[in-house]
Amino acid sequence: MTVQLDPTDHEILALLRQDARRTLSDIAGRVSLSIAAVKRRIDRLQESGVILGYTVQVDHAKLGWGIEAFTELRFAGTTNVAEIVQTTTAMPETQAVFTIAGDPDALIWLRVRDLAHLQERIDEIRRSHRVTGTKTLIVLDAWSRDQQRWPSRGPDDNGTHP
Repeated sequence: MTVQLDPTDHEILALLRQDARRTLSDIAGRVSLSIAAVKRRIDRLQESGVILGYTVQVDHAKLGWGIEAFTELRFAGTTNVAEIVQTTTAMPETQAVFTIAGDPDALIWLRVRDLAHLQERIDEIRRSHRVTGTKTLIVLDAWSRDQQRWPSRGPDDNGTHP
């Protein structure tokens, strides 16, 4: 079911995506509503399932996991979707698995310590006997609308990317 949002709801969501710890008072001041009205709107967004939860953004490079890659996976024609997903979900390096239409069959997002570690994971995937081919793309830099950040280079003082 599609939830209808007005411009103020969209503005509240944008503010929370920038900083989920933002106070109701701060949000209220930015959207020109009372604190109670903002709380009611946020509660409604949570109850309707638009807001699924709140999270922390982690700098994985500072934890020694600075390399990200996407690997295309090709499977035999008889492989079902559940088998495709199960191929890599047991690996802690797997951040997400996307089953997709067309060629390839799936795209996995991996986070690893270094290139040797990436090679080990790709070799492990290839040994699964389900995968018929792979192609890996290493991430050089990234930007995410939801996280409003650049992992390897942050925005300058004006909030723009260098």
